[in-house]
Amino acid sequence: MNKKSLWRKPSLTGLQRKEAGFAIGLVLTIFVILIVIGIGLLNLGLQGRLQAVRAASEISAKCAADAGLTKSLFEMNKKLAVKPWSEGVLPSATNESLPNSDATFSYTVTGSVDGGYIVESVGRYGRAEKTVRSILRLAGLFEKAVFTQGSLELKNGTVVDSYNNDAEDGNMLIGTNSTTAGSLIMKSGVTIEGDIAVGAGGDPALVIVGESGATVTGEIYTMAETYAFPPITVPDSLVALPKSQIKATTKTISGNARYDNINLGNSQIVQITGPSTIYVSGNVDLSNSAQLQIVNGGSLTMYVGGSFVSKNGGLLNNVTQDPTKLRIYGLDGCKKFDLMTDGTFYGAIYAPNADLKSHNSVEIFGSVAAKSFTQSVSAGLHYDAALNDVTVNDVGVRFVVTRWYEE
Repeated sequence: MNKKSLWRKPSLTGLQRKEAGFAIGLVLTIFVILIVIGIGLLNLGLQGRLQAVRAASEISAKCAADAGLTKSLFEMNKKLAVKPWSEGVLPSATNESLPNSDATFSYTVTGSVDGGYIVESVGRYGRAEKTVRSILRLAGLFEKAVFTQGSLELKNGTVVDSYNNDAEDGNMLIGTNSTTAGSLIMKSGVTIEGDIAVGAGGDPALVIVGESGATVTGEIYTMAETYAFPPITVPDSLVALPKSQIKATTKTISGNARYDNINLGNSQIVQITGPSTIYVSGNVDLSNSAQLQIVNGGSLTMYVGGSFVSKNGGLLNNVTQDPTKLRIYGLDGCKKFDLMTDGTFYGAIYAPNADLKSHNSVEIFGSVAAKSFTQSVSAGLHYDAALNDVTVNDVGVRFVVTRWYEE
Protein backbone atom coordinates (compact mmCIF):
# COMPACT_ATOMS: atom_id res chain seq x y z
CA MET A 1 0.00 0.00 0.00
CA ASN A 2 1.24 3.39 -0.80
CA LYS A 3 1.59 5.16 2.56
CA LYS A 4 1.54 8.59 0.99
CA SER A 5 -1.95 8.01 -0.36
CA LEU A 6 -3.36 7.31 3.14
CA TRP A 7 -2.66 10.90 4.54
CA ARG A 8 -5.32 13.60 4.11
CA LYS A 9 -4.82 17.41 4.83
CA PRO A 10 -7.46 18.68 7.23
CA SER A 11 -9.93 21.08 5.63
CA LEU A 12 -12.27 23.85 7.07
CA THR A 13 -15.91 23.45 6.71
CA GLY A 14 -17.92 26.31 5.27
CA LEU A 15 -19.19 27.28 8.74
CA GLN A 16 -15.69 27.48 10.14
CA ARG A 17 -14.57 29.66 7.27
CA LYS A 18 -17.43 32.08 7.94
CA GLU A 19 -16.61 32.26 11.66
CA ALA A 20 -12.96 33.05 10.91
CA GLY A 21 -13.92 35.81 8.48
CA PHE A 22 -16.37 37.31 10.99
CA ALA A 23 -13.71 37.39 13.73
CA ILE A 24 -11.25 39.15 11.46
CA GLY A 25 -13.86 41.72 10.48
CA LEU A 26 -14.81 42.28 14.14
CA VAL A 27 -11.18 42.83 15.08
CA LEU A 28 -10.73 45.29 12.23
CA THR A 29 -13.91 47.13 13.23
CA ILE A 30 -12.82 47.40 16.86
CA PHE A 31 -9.41 48.56 15.69
CA VAL A 32 -10.95 51.28 13.55
CA ILE A 33 -13.25 52.35 16.39
CA LEU A 34 -10.29 52.57 18.76
CA ILE A 35 -8.37 54.64 16.23
CA VAL A 36 -11.33 57.00 15.80
CA ILE A 37 -11.77 57.31 19.59
CA GLY A 38 -8.06 57.89 20.04
CA ILE A 39 -7.99 60.55 17.36
CA GLY A 40 -11.07 62.19 18.94
CA LEU A 41 -9.50 62.19 22.40
CA LEU A 42 -6.26 63.50 20.98
CA ASN A 43 -8.12 66.26 19.17
CA LEU A 44 -10.15 67.04 22.31
CA GLY A 45 -6.98 67.29 24.37
CA LEU A 46 -5.37 69.47 21.74
CA GLN A 47 -8.39 71.78 21.61
CA GLY A 48 -8.47 71.95 25.40
CA ARG A 49 -4.80 72.82 25.48
CA LEU A 50 -5.25 75.46 22.79
CA GLN A 51 -8.20 76.90 24.66
CA ALA A 52 -6.19 76.97 27.90
CA VAL A 53 -3.30 78.68 26.12
CA ARG A 54 -5.69 81.17 24.56
CA ALA A 55 -7.36 81.87 27.92
CA ALA A 56 -3.98 82.26 29.64
CA SER A 57 -2.87 84.64 26.90
CA GLU A 58 -6.04 86.72 27.26
CA ILE A 59 -5.61 86.83 31.04
CA SER A 60 -2.01 87.98 30.62
CA ALA A 61 -3.09 90.62 28.10
CA LYS A 62 -5.83 91.79 30.48
CA CYS A 63 -3.34 92.04 33.37
CA ALA A 64 -1.04 94.05 31.14
CA ALA A 65 -3.87 96.40 30.16
CA ASP A 66 -4.80 96.90 33.83
CA ALA A 67 -1.14 97.56 34.62
CA GLY A 68 -1.13 100.24 31.94
CA LEU A 69 -4.19 101.86 33.50
CA THR A 70 -2.55 101.78 36.94
CA LYS A 71 0.67 103.24 35.56
CA SER A 72 -1.18 106.03 33.77
CA LEU A 73 -3.04 106.95 36.98
CA PHE A 74 0.27 107.00 38.88
CA GLU A 75 1.88 109.22 36.26
CA MET A 76 -1.09 111.61 36.20
CA ASN A 77 -0.94 112.00 39.98
CA LYS A 78 2.82 112.43 39.82
CA LYS A 79 2.28 115.22 37.31
CA LEU A 80 -0.47 116.69 39.51
CA ALA A 81 1.92 116.91 42.48
CA VAL A 82 3.95 119.57 40.68
CA LYS A 83 2.40 122.95 41.46
CA PRO A 84 1.20 124.97 39.72
CA TRP A 85 -0.42 122.50 37.36
CA SER A 86 0.70 122.58 33.75
CA GLU A 87 -1.30 120.74 31.09
CA GLY A 88 1.82 120.18 28.98
CA VAL A 89 2.51 116.72 27.59
CA LEU A 90 0.24 114.05 29.04
CA PRO A 91 1.68 110.65 30.07
CA SER A 92 1.90 107.83 27.52
CA ALA A 93 3.76 104.55 26.96
CA THR A 94 4.34 102.19 24.03
CA ASN A 95 4.99 98.45 24.36
CA GLU A 96 6.23 98.72 27.92
CA SER A 97 7.04 95.31 29.43
CA LEU A 98 4.97 93.94 32.26
CA PRO A 99 7.46 92.88 34.98
CA ASN A 100 8.07 89.12 35.24
CA SER A 101 6.06 88.51 32.09
CA ASP A 102 6.35 88.53 28.30
CA ALA A 103 3.24 90.74 28.13
CA THR A 104 3.43 94.41 27.15
CA PHE A 105 1.15 97.42 27.52
CA SER A 106 0.67 100.75 25.81
CA TYR A 107 -1.45 103.63 27.07
CA THR A 108 -2.44 107.16 26.16
CA VAL A 109 -4.10 109.93 28.16
CA THR A 110 -6.21 112.44 26.30
CA GLY A 111 -8.44 115.32 27.33
CA SER A 112 -8.19 118.44 29.46
CA VAL A 113 -8.90 119.68 32.97
CA ASP A 114 -12.16 121.25 31.88
CA GLY A 115 -13.37 118.38 29.70
CA GLY A 116 -11.95 115.51 31.73
CA TYR A 117 -9.30 112.90 30.96
CA ILE A 118 -9.70 109.54 29.22
CA VAL A 119 -7.14 106.73 29.52
CA GLU A 120 -6.90 103.99 26.89
CA SER A 121 -4.63 101.09 27.79
CA VAL A 122 -3.89 98.14 25.49
CA GLY A 123 -2.31 94.94 26.82
CA ARG A 124 -0.73 92.33 24.53
CA TYR A 125 0.53 88.82 25.07
CA GLY A 126 1.34 86.73 22.00
CA ARG A 127 -1.62 87.12 19.66
CA ALA A 128 -4.00 88.11 22.47
CA GLU A 129 -4.94 91.77 22.94
CA LYS A 130 -7.16 93.51 25.52
CA THR A 131 -8.18 97.15 25.70
CA VAL A 132 -9.45 98.98 28.79
CA ARG A 133 -10.65 102.55 28.99
CA SER A 134 -11.33 104.73 31.99
CA ILE A 135 -12.37 108.25 32.86
CA LEU A 136 -10.33 110.11 35.47
CA ARG A 137 -11.77 112.72 37.78
CA LEU A 138 -10.32 114.96 40.45
CA ALA A 139 -11.01 113.94 44.04
CA GLY A 140 -10.43 116.27 46.99
CA LEU A 141 -10.02 115.78 50.74
CA PHE A 142 -13.52 116.96 51.63
CA GLU A 143 -15.85 114.73 49.61
CA LYS A 144 -17.50 113.41 52.77
CA ALA A 145 -19.28 115.19 55.59
CA VAL A 146 -17.44 113.28 58.31
CA PHE A 147 -14.92 110.51 57.87
CA THR A 148 -12.52 108.92 60.32
CA GLN A 149 -9.72 106.41 60.47
CA GLY A 150 -11.16 104.96 63.67
CA SER A 151 -14.01 105.80 66.04
CA LEU A 152 -16.91 108.14 65.28
CA GLU A 153 -19.36 109.03 68.04
CA LEU A 154 -22.46 111.21 67.68
CA LYS A 155 -24.04 111.99 71.03
CA ASN A 156 -27.64 112.71 71.99
CA GLY A 157 -29.59 115.05 69.77
CA THR A 158 -26.86 115.69 67.21
CA VAL A 159 -27.57 116.23 63.53
CA VAL A 160 -25.52 115.66 60.37
CA ASP A 161 -26.98 117.01 57.13
CA SER A 162 -25.88 118.90 54.00
CA TYR A 163 -26.54 121.93 51.83
CA ASN A 164 -25.40 123.43 48.51
CA ASN A 165 -26.00 120.02 46.88
CA ASP A 166 -26.41 119.64 43.15
CA ALA A 167 -27.58 116.71 41.01
CA GLU A 168 -24.09 115.17 40.72
CA ASP A 169 -23.31 115.15 44.45
CA GLY A 170 -25.48 112.22 45.47
CA ASN A 171 -26.20 111.48 49.11
CA MET A 172 -24.16 113.02 51.87
CA LEU A 173 -21.89 110.42 53.51
CA ILE A 174 -20.38 109.88 56.94
CA GLY A 175 -18.24 106.87 57.75
CA THR A 176 -15.13 105.20 59.06
CA ASN A 177 -12.37 102.98 57.75
CA SER A 178 -12.68 100.91 60.92
CA THR A 179 -14.11 97.38 60.94
CA THR A 180 -13.97 97.06 64.75
CA ALA A 181 -17.24 96.39 66.55
CA GLY A 182 -18.76 99.51 68.06
CA SER A 183 -16.54 101.95 66.15
CA LEU A 184 -19.47 104.11 65.03
CA ILE A 185 -21.90 105.10 67.77
CA MET A 186 -25.15 107.00 67.32
CA LYS A 187 -26.88 107.99 70.55
CA SER A 188 -30.58 108.60 71.03
CA GLY A 189 -32.04 111.38 68.92
CA VAL A 190 -29.23 111.44 66.36
CA THR A 191 -30.31 112.26 62.81
CA ILE A 192 -28.19 111.43 59.75
CA GLU A 193 -29.66 112.84 56.56
CA GLY A 194 -27.59 110.72 54.21
CA ASP A 195 -25.58 107.48 54.00
CA ILE A 196 -23.26 105.68 56.42
CA ALA A 197 -20.29 103.56 55.31
CA VAL A 198 -17.99 101.27 57.29
CA GLY A 199 -14.53 99.94 56.45
CA ALA A 200 -13.87 97.42 53.71
CA GLY A 201 -14.72 93.92 54.91
CA GLY A 202 -16.60 95.21 57.94
CA ASP A 203 -20.10 94.24 59.03
CA PRO A 204 -22.29 97.34 59.52
CA ALA A 205 -24.41 95.45 62.03
CA LEU A 206 -21.33 95.07 64.25
CA VAL A 207 -19.44 98.28 63.50
CA ILE A 208 -22.45 100.57 63.99
CA VAL A 209 -24.17 100.86 67.36
CA GLY A 210 -27.38 102.85 67.07
CA GLU A 211 -29.55 103.59 70.08
CA SER A 212 -33.32 103.87 70.00
CA GLY A 213 -34.44 107.07 68.30
CA ALA A 214 -31.43 107.38 65.97
CA THR A 215 -32.49 108.05 62.37
CA VAL A 216 -30.64 107.43 59.11
CA THR A 217 -32.42 108.54 55.95
CA GLY A 218 -29.99 106.98 53.45
CA GLU A 219 -28.25 103.65 52.97
CA ILE A 220 -25.88 101.81 55.30
CA TYR A 221 -23.18 99.78 53.57
CA THR A 222 -19.63 98.42 53.52
CA MET A 223 -17.06 100.18 51.34
CA ALA A 224 -15.42 98.17 48.58
CA GLU A 225 -11.96 99.46 49.54
CA THR A 226 -10.28 101.44 52.29
CA TYR A 227 -10.70 105.18 51.91
CA ALA A 228 -7.31 106.83 51.41
CA PHE A 229 -6.06 109.61 53.70
CA PRO A 230 -3.29 111.22 51.61
CA PRO A 231 -0.36 112.67 53.58
CA ILE A 232 -0.06 116.45 53.70
CA THR A 233 3.24 118.30 53.38
CA VAL A 234 3.89 121.98 53.91
CA PRO A 235 4.81 123.87 50.72
CA ASP A 236 8.51 124.67 50.54
CA SER A 237 7.69 128.34 50.07
CA LEU A 238 6.12 128.46 53.55
CA VAL A 239 8.92 126.52 55.22
CA ALA A 240 11.43 128.98 53.76
CA LEU A 241 9.68 132.01 55.30
CA PRO A 242 11.24 133.71 58.34
CA LYS A 243 9.36 133.07 61.58
CA SER A 244 6.85 135.68 62.65
CA GLN A 245 5.18 136.40 65.98
CA ILE A 246 1.69 137.51 66.83
CA LYS A 247 2.01 140.21 69.47
CA ALA A 248 -0.55 142.06 71.56
CA THR A 249 -0.39 144.84 69.01
CA THR A 250 -0.99 142.56 66.00
CA LYS A 251 -4.30 143.46 64.39
CA THR A 252 -4.25 141.89 60.92
CA ILE A 253 -2.71 139.15 58.80
CA SER A 254 -2.75 139.42 55.04
CA GLY A 255 -0.56 137.12 53.03
CA ASN A 256 1.61 134.15 53.92
CA ALA A 257 3.37 133.67 57.25
CA ARG A 258 5.18 131.14 59.42
CA TYR A 259 4.85 130.82 63.20
CA ASP A 260 6.19 128.58 65.95
CA ASN A 261 2.88 128.88 67.84
CA ILE A 262 -0.23 131.02 67.85
CA ASN A 263 -1.56 131.92 71.31
CA LEU A 264 -4.36 134.46 71.48
CA GLY A 265 -5.91 135.54 74.74
CA ASN A 266 -7.52 138.36 76.70
CA SER A 267 -10.07 139.21 74.00
CA GLN A 268 -7.41 139.73 71.34
CA ILE A 269 -8.83 139.78 67.81
CA VAL A 270 -6.58 139.28 64.78
CA GLN A 271 -8.28 139.69 61.42
CA ILE A 272 -7.46 137.82 58.20
CA THR A 273 -8.02 140.57 55.65
CA GLY A 274 -6.78 138.92 52.47
CA PRO A 275 -5.94 135.49 51.00
CA SER A 276 -3.53 134.04 53.56
CA THR A 277 -1.66 130.78 54.07
CA ILE A 278 -0.14 130.14 57.49
CA TYR A 279 2.26 127.46 58.70
CA VAL A 280 2.24 126.87 62.46
CA SER A 281 4.87 124.29 63.40
CA GLY A 282 3.58 124.11 66.99
CA ASN A 283 0.23 124.66 68.71
CA VAL A 284 -2.71 126.96 68.08
CA ASP A 285 -4.51 128.11 71.25
CA LEU A 286 -7.48 130.47 71.16
CA SER A 287 -8.76 131.32 74.63
CA ASN A 288 -10.13 134.07 76.88
CA SER A 289 -12.54 135.36 74.21
CA ALA A 290 -9.80 135.71 71.60
CA GLN A 291 -10.62 135.48 67.91
CA LEU A 292 -8.77 134.68 64.75
CA GLN A 293 -11.30 136.37 62.48
CA ILE A 294 -11.69 135.93 58.72
CA VAL A 295 -13.42 139.02 57.36
CA ASN A 296 -14.98 139.59 53.95
CA GLY A 297 -12.25 139.56 51.32
CA GLY A 298 -10.12 137.26 53.42
CA SER A 299 -9.46 133.53 53.32
CA LEU A 300 -7.22 131.26 55.38
CA THR A 301 -5.36 128.04 54.70
CA MET A 302 -3.58 126.83 57.84
CA TYR A 303 -1.05 124.02 58.33
CA VAL A 304 -0.82 122.97 61.98
CA GLY A 305 2.00 120.83 63.32
CA GLY A 306 0.75 120.57 66.93
CA SER A 307 -2.60 120.72 68.70
CA PHE A 308 -5.47 123.08 67.93
CA VAL A 309 -7.67 124.18 70.85
CA SER A 310 -10.32 126.88 71.12
CA LYS A 311 -11.66 127.37 74.66
CA ASN A 312 -12.82 129.96 77.19
CA GLY A 313 -14.67 131.88 74.52
CA GLY A 314 -11.90 131.64 71.93
CA LEU A 315 -13.09 131.35 68.34
CA LEU A 316 -11.82 130.86 64.84
CA ASN A 317 -14.50 133.14 63.48
CA ASN A 318 -15.17 132.95 59.75
CA VAL A 319 -17.33 136.03 59.26
CA THR A 320 -17.80 135.21 55.55
CA GLN A 321 -19.83 132.12 56.57
CA ASP A 322 -18.26 130.38 53.56
CA PRO A 323 -16.54 127.11 54.59
CA THR A 324 -14.41 127.18 51.43
CA LYS A 325 -12.65 130.26 52.84
CA LEU A 326 -11.16 128.32 55.78
CA ARG A 327 -9.21 125.08 55.44
CA ILE A 328 -7.11 123.62 58.23
CA TYR A 329 -4.63 120.80 57.59
CA GLY A 330 -3.29 118.88 60.57
CA LEU A 331 0.21 117.53 59.94
CA ASP A 332 1.63 114.30 61.38
CA GLY A 333 2.20 115.89 64.79
CA CYS A 334 -1.36 117.22 65.08
CA LYS A 335 -2.89 114.76 67.55
CA LYS A 336 -5.56 116.89 69.22
CA PHE A 337 -8.21 119.18 67.75
CA ASP A 338 -10.79 120.63 70.17
CA LEU A 339 -13.62 123.06 69.45
CA MET A 340 -14.67 123.71 73.05
CA THR A 341 -16.37 127.10 72.83
CA ASP A 342 -20.07 127.29 72.02
CA GLY A 343 -20.47 128.90 68.62
CA THR A 344 -20.37 128.33 64.89
CA PHE A 345 -17.40 127.10 62.88
CA TYR A 346 -17.40 127.59 59.10
CA GLY A 347 -14.57 125.60 57.54
CA ALA A 348 -13.03 122.29 56.52
CA ILE A 349 -10.71 120.31 58.79
CA TYR A 350 -8.35 117.57 57.58
CA ALA A 351 -6.37 116.06 60.46
CA PRO A 352 -5.87 112.31 59.84
CA ASN A 353 -3.81 111.79 63.03
CA ALA A 354 -5.95 113.90 65.38
CA ASP A 355 -8.72 113.05 67.80
CA LEU A 356 -11.24 115.77 67.01
CA LYS A 357 -13.94 116.84 69.46
CA SER A 358 -16.83 119.19 68.80
CA HIS A 359 -18.22 120.10 72.23
CA ASN A 360 -21.77 120.85 73.35
CA SER A 361 -23.82 123.05 71.04
CA VAL A 362 -20.98 123.73 68.59
CA GLU A 363 -22.30 124.02 65.04
CA ILE A 364 -19.91 123.07 62.23
CA PHE A 365 -20.64 124.13 58.66
CA GLY A 366 -18.15 122.37 56.41
CA SER A 367 -16.43 119.00 56.56
CA VAL A 368 -14.32 116.94 58.97
CA ALA A 369 -11.74 114.21 58.32
CA ALA A 370 -9.80 112.94 61.33
CA LYS A 371 -8.42 109.93 63.18
CA SER A 372 -11.51 110.01 65.40
CA PHE A 373 -14.45 112.36 65.83
CA THR A 374 -16.79 113.02 68.73
CA GLN A 375 -19.78 115.31 68.31
CA SER A 376 -21.18 116.24 71.71
CA VAL A 377 -24.75 116.78 72.89
CA SER A 378 -26.92 119.08 70.77
CA ALA A 379 -24.06 119.85 68.38
CA GLY A 380 -24.53 119.80 64.63
CA LEU A 381 -22.52 119.28 61.46
CA HIS A 382 -23.79 120.62 58.17
CA TYR A 383 -21.80 119.50 55.16
CA ASP A 384 -21.21 122.13 52.50
CA ALA A 385 -21.24 120.20 49.22
CA ALA A 386 -19.43 123.11 47.57
CA LEU A 387 -16.26 121.69 49.18
CA ASN A 388 -16.55 118.83 46.70
CA ASP A 389 -15.76 121.20 43.82
CA VAL A 390 -11.98 121.00 43.47
CA THR A 391 -9.27 122.29 41.16
CA VAL A 392 -5.88 120.91 40.15
CA ASN A 393 -4.13 123.33 42.50
CA ASP A 394 -6.02 122.35 45.68
CA VAL A 395 -4.15 120.74 48.58
CA GLY A 396 -4.31 116.93 48.56
CA VAL A 397 -6.23 116.71 45.30
CA ARG A 398 -5.70 113.56 43.23
CA PHE A 399 -6.97 111.78 40.15
CA VAL A 400 -9.16 108.71 40.66
CA VAL A 401 -10.87 106.30 38.26
CA THR A 402 -14.52 107.16 38.07
CA ARG A 403 -15.61 104.84 35.22
CA TRP A 404 -13.95 101.79 33.73
CA TYR A 405 -14.82 99.44 30.89
CA GLU A 406 -13.05 96.94 28.64
CA GLU A 407 -13.30 95.65 25.10
